[in-house]
Amino acid sequence: MTDQEFDVLDELYFVQSFAYLKEELSLSVIELKSVLHSLVKQGWIKCLYNMNDEVFEDELDFEKKYEEYFYLASKKGLLAHNGR
Repeated sequence: MTDQEFDVLDELYFVQSFAYLKEELSLSVIELKSVLHSLVKQGWIKCLYNMNDEVFEDELDFEKKYEEYFYLASKKGLLAHNGR
């Protein structure tokens, strides 16, 4: 786990928007997008349409909609974060 992945996961114990993450973390939009994409591919975070509704893999359009999604650490992600 990279330091950036750790920092992003640290913010995702609760559902957060892309805008919130961008404001809270000292990452550029491109860096944040890259870290989020890596975390999604590893199964460490979930994407949501809003605060409640998960975007399932067959509906996920990360490249186009990453700024619209909300994010939440998965159980796998929380275990990886806490095990570091």
